[in-house]
Amino acid sequence: MNMPDGSRELLLSRIQDVPDYPKPGVMFKDITPLLADGKAFSVLTDALTEICREQDAQKVVGLEARGFILGAPVAVRAGIGFVPVRKAGKLPGGTLGQAYDLEYGTAEIEIHADALQPGDRVLVIDDVLATGGTAEASVQLIRRAGGTVTGLAVLLELGFLAGRTRVERALDGAPLAALVTV
Repeated sequence: MNMPDGSRELLLSRIQDVPDYPKPGVMFKDITPLLADGKAFSVLTDALTEICREQDAQKVVGLEARGFILGAPVAVRAGIGFVPVRKAGKLPGGTLGQAYDLEYGTAEIEIHADALQPGDRVLVIDDVLATGGTAEASVQLIRRAGGTVTGLAVLLELGFLAGRTRVERALDGAPLAALVTV
């Protein structure tokens, strides 16, 4: 994926380090300054939209919660639908769920049972790829819902957490695009 000169630097410059959040010893990567900068947010949306079009996606799935913020404008720009994947218990009506392991326990995500049609080509979008648990579970969930995962696109990959290895196995050859890696 080609981004205009200086785009990666612009995005990275708008991601703020917050030490000791949410607990001591963690360096949180805060994307809210990037979202507040109209130019940076537009550059990000353009880059993700290009990935969406390259993959000929028919739907964008955004992962709760910042994946909603990034994925919805991509879907609008690409002229396709947006489907939220939420934490368990947050969606009304019939849902499909997928449990996954966390460092400290388990969690579950859900999608509306009728959100995808068989064979829908789906790009998954999230803000950060860390350990890969949520992304891996979303890929499994989309396939169970009948969708075909065209790939995963994230703003920021935390390379030192090795989530890429876990997610690439789940993607089974579909591309994983990280606009910025630290």
